[in-house]
Amino acid sequence: MTENPSPSTDPTDPTDPTEQSLWRPLRLLQDAIEADIARVYAEAPVEGLRSSFVMELLRLHARGPMTITELAESVHRTHSALSQKVAAMRRAGWVETLPGDDARSKRVALTPKAREVVGRLAAEWEATEAALVELEAELPYPLSRVVADIEQALARRGFHDRLTAKLAEDPRWR
Repeated sequence: MTENPSPSTDPTDPTDPTEQSLWRPLRLLQDAIEADIARVYAEAPVEGLRSSFVMELLRLHARGPMTITELAESVHRTHSALSQKVAAMRRAGWVETLPGDDARSKRVALTPKAREVVGRLAAEWEATEAALVELEAELPYPLSRVVADIEQALARRGFHDRLTAKLAEDPRWR
């Protein structure tokens, strides 16, 4: 009887394609920056606030109550993702839902608790953007420029088309 070999821990092992990822460092960088932002809120402290809520809270402050659909569109997220986030923000006491224009819709509004801290949230957002400007000034090729260049390249030929062309060349995909 032969035993299955142990899984490889060799990062160059060709049997595990997940060992190679061109953009994983970018995701890890974003995660590290998000963790630092969350740490700022934990040190402040702003009890019960997740840094991932800030954009939606600031958007509601700036534009007033919105339906989940309107809020999702304004922050470029799916309705499903925003519905879950609104539920979490409601449980944490940051937003409330009010009756909408018809029986099926609800409007999301800030609670007094959220209105008390929205100035601090705006200060953090603006400080984060200023810190990113400072960081990019230290780089020979800023990430915002990279993103714009990638968007232009994808406008010429979308990622879906690029991906499906590569898969068409791979017999394992067929």
